[in-house]
Amino acid sequence: MTLPADSHVHSEWSWDTGGPTSQAAGRMRATCEHAVRIGLGAIYFTEHLDIPDTWRAEPEDLMAYQQDFLNAAGRVDFAPFDAAGYLDAVDRMRHEFPDLHIHTGVEFGQPHLMGRRAAQVVDLDLIDRVLGSLHTLDLGDGPAEPHTLYRDHDPGDVLHAYLAQVRVTVAGSDAFEVFTHIDYAVRTWPVATAGPFDPRAFEDGFRAALQSIADGGRALEMNTRRLWPWIPEWWADAGGTAVTFGSDAHTPDAIASNFPEATAMLEHFGFRPGRTLEEFWTR
Repeated sequence: MTLPADSHVHSEWSWDTGGPTSQAAGRMRATCEHAVRIGLGAIYFTEHLDIPDTWRAEPEDLMAYQQDFLNAAGRVDFAPFDAAGYLDAVDRMRHEFPDLHIHTGVEFGQPHLMGRRAAQVVDLDLIDRVLGSLHTLDLGDGPAEPHTLYRDHDPGDVLHAYLAQVRVTVAGSDAFEVFTHIDYAVRTWPVATAGPFDPRAFEDGFRAALQSIADGGRALEMNTRRLWPWIPEWWADAGGTAVTFGSDAHTPDAIASNFPEATAMLEHFGFRPGRTLEEFWTR
């Protein structure tokens, strides 16, 4: 089968993969090589556009190599996104892999809060696809990721607050065209203390968040790390008309993971591919 573009891929130019001077160097090239090997025709390198020193964490919240990013104040602090270096690397890959459609992208974290600071890092007009993502929120004790907040707050309260903040994110920024991983806070749901995750307990919140994305004229990413059939179902119910597919890969072998299953699931809910690999699937 012909796979759609993988619209959410990270390389060494994302801070959470180790950086271009680490052992992750060369990951963009290795990812392109793997894309060619599996027959993937198009890819977007959507590197993290996060603003350093803007959220708190504990060492156990981070991978071992990421713990070096914790500063004395307990905030995650890393080198800003190197837009010039990244764009040069993409240009090199386009020359090395002429048959692979390689596109630029960023995953813009907290765009409703970070627009001014992000503009000092990269001109988004130079970027092919901008994903909007919500990684952190503030429940009164400083911005933090959900898995950090789950330790100090009722998990249900955290997830309800996260979904409410999705609506704030969409209303507060027009910098992105695709909202990514709406289930981000579910990834670290504390099963040991809260029991198995049940989406029905949060259906109203998810539906309201999806409605805001649809009303805002954005596409929704089908993040294929975990395939939840209720997401495309509720997205269609909200009047959502466009989707992209994103593996959220941080290693070359993870690109296009679960794409055959994801495309079959989206076809079931009435979504169909566009004329090119890069176009949104629509219904």
